Amino acid sequence: MVLTMQLEEPYDIVVERGVLEKASSLLSLERKVLLVSDDGVPSTYQQTLLKQCKQGYLYVIPQGEASKSFESYQRILSFLIEKHFTRSDCVIALGGGVVGDLAGFVSASYMRGIDFYNIPTTLLSQVDSSIGGKTAVDFMGVKNIIGAFYQPKKVLIDANTLKTLDARQFSAGLVEAYKMALNFSLPLIEKIEKSKDIQKDIEDIIIEALKIKKMVVEEDVKEKGLRSVLNFGHTIGHAIEAYEEGRLLHGECVGLGMLFFSSEEVKERILKFLKKYNLPTRVRLDKDAIYEILSHDKKTQGENIRIILCEKAGSYQIKKIPLEEIKTYMEASYEK
Repeated sequence: MVLTMQLEEPYDIVVERGVLEKASSLLSLERKVLLVSDDGVPSTYQQTLLKQCKQGYLYVIPQGEASKSFESYQRILSFLIEKHFTRSDCVIALGGGVVGDLAGFVSASYMRGIDFYNIPTTLLSQVDSSIGGKTAVDFMGVKNIIGAFYQPKKVLIDANTLKTLDARQFSAGLVEAYKMALNFSLPLIEKIEKSKDIQKDIEDIIIEALKIKKMVVEEDVKEKGLRSVLNFGHTIGHAIEAYEEGRLLHGECVGLGMLFFSSEEVKERILKFLKKYNLPTRVRLDKDAIYEILSHDKKTQGENIRIILCEKAGSYQIKKIPLEEIKTYMEASYEK
């Protein structure tokens, strides 16, 4: 399946099992290539790709959100300079969202922009962060606070790479597909909720989630309106993630975050989904700490913050509220 992002500079998203092994037929690798990956990605995937590069270099970062930092960003830029990369060379991200965000930001800023390809290997990145052009690093404890919109030249998605993904990471990634379904697609909600073999169904789920993300990004590339809907569950979810300092995965935090902004009917549905896929359904909240983190959120505009509500499955509301009012939502009891 090939989906094409219809932007000012269109690019293809190729979803195909085994596509990693034929990357050279789809990507321009007859030049210097920096492959950015992390130490959680199997070396067989890295070597499969490197063997297809004319002059490939591998740069491996430690797995986890802590690597999405200015220090990592600077070290990769230094590596590019040391290896004499030019504007005609390229960077490939092979890994999850952290790798994609970091490598994408490096690509956006090195020599004011060099070609960037994204090859996501986690479910979370395959259904969400691999497309749309958001690149960033975390800074001073604030997630994704410094970055740029920079679109990849092409995205390759190989569901076979999910075979080596642990169950917790898989379930956390499924949250992002379910999140998009809750706002846009009742059929996708039901496919995820009723699946009897999620591994068998996963490629179809990835494609349907990408269709939603593609539609939203094409209409609102730089998040001026509709694209903010993709932040459903992220407002308090990001704050929980920062507060938990890595104890909870991004998808787990988004799953929890959706509960705060859903009707009782939708909340009940979300809880069933979270329990089915062994995801956390509650977390201890230090409301003052969470509020302080939220005050630095990119969705905060002056004294207001933009939130996404889901009153009915398959729909959404965009609402701007005073930041202080967020405490009311935090007080809501989502599970005793």
